[in-house]
Amino acid sequence: MQTSSEPPHLTITELAWGEDSAVLRVSGELDQSGEDFFLRTLGSVIEAGRQHVVLDVTALVFCDSRGLNCLLAISWLLQRRQGVLLLAGVGRRLALLLAGTGSAEVLPVHSSVGRALETLPPRHRPPWPPLRPGEEHQLDAG
Repeated sequence: MQTSSEPPHLTITELAWGEDSAVLRVSGELDQSGEDFFLRTLGSVIEAGRQHVVLDVTALVFCDSRGLNCLLAISWLLQRRQGVLLLAGVGRRLALLLAGTGSAEVLPVHSSVGRALETLPPRHRPPWPPLRPGEEHQLDAG
């Protein structure tokens, strides 16, 4: 999902896909310089039919009010499509921004991607953790 037109300080990486869901890692800084890239990229994910998006923000080192507006815009768009935006691995600074603005009420925060995915009905969850190419997945007969 990374493209050459992305700002050098913001990357969005595809971690897992389901029929109507996606897990993406957002790394770097989400501010004015990256907002167009962020909105364009997430807009493409949503236009491809993903209603539920989990953003792994463990590697997001900075998010200002413009970045927060981007998160709120994507959340609003997903809600209009009967979906949800879930944040996973929120750091202290982003948690303070969410709490200070009242946005924590709108943007569900989870400690990990796995915890975020547990809040979705099973049919909406992408495979997690994702399989690496050539890796076999063992099922327990339990």
